[in-house]
Amino acid sequence: MRQVRERCVWSQRITHRDLVPYLIEESHEVIDAVESGTRADLREELGDLLWQVLFHAAIAAQDPDDPFDIDDVAETLTEKMVRRHPHVFAGEVATTPEEVLVHWNAAKAAEKRTRTSVLDGVPRGMPALALAQKLVGRAAGAGIVPQAEPAAPASEAELGDALLALVAMARTEGWDAERALRERLRMLEDEVRVAEAAS
Repeated sequence: MRQVRERCVWSQRITHRDLVPYLIEESHEVIDAVESGTRADLREELGDLLWQVLFHAAIAAQDPDDPFDIDDVAETLTEKMVRRHPHVFAGEVATTPEEVLVHWNAAKAAEKRTRTSVLDGVPRGMPALALAQKLVGRAAGAGIVPQAEPAAPASEAELGDALLALVAMARTEGWDAERALRERLRMLEDEVRVAEAAS
C-alpha cells in the first residue's frame, strides 16, 4: 500500500471521501460472497475490503495535522475489543451469548457517555432498509414502537409507514429484514434468468 500510495499517480490524489463508493461496493461484495459465493470468492473479497482499510490508513498517515497509520488503527481496535470482552481478558464471567451481550453493551455505553440520544452513532449512509431496522431497535430503547401490522398503502407516505411496520414486525420476530429482502431478490434474479433461458 505504501508503494502504491507513493508511486501511483491516481492513488496519490485519492482522498477518504473519494474512496467511499469503493468502500461501499467492496463491503457489498463481501456480503454477496458470504451469502452466495464460494470460499475463494470470500477470500478474495475480504482482501479487497482489507485493501480499503489499508488505503484509508495510508491517506490518514499523510495528514499534516492529525496523522495515524494502520498500526494506530490496529492498536485502537485492540484496546476496544479488550474493553468489550472483560469475560475474556479480565475477571468477568459470561457463559451464554446473552451474558456476553450484557458485558459488550455495558462497555459500549461507558465508551459513548457523551451521546445524548439513542440515535447518536447510527450511520445515515446505511441502505434504507438496514437503517430502518437499526432505528426501530434504537427507537424501542426509547419506548417508541412503530405500528407492527402493516396496512395496505394508498400513497407513497403510507408505503413508507407500511415498510416501517414490516421492519418492526421483522425485529419482533428476530428476523433480518435486509437479508430477507436480499435473499428474495436473489430468487427473483434466478426466476428472471430461467424465464430468459426459456424464451
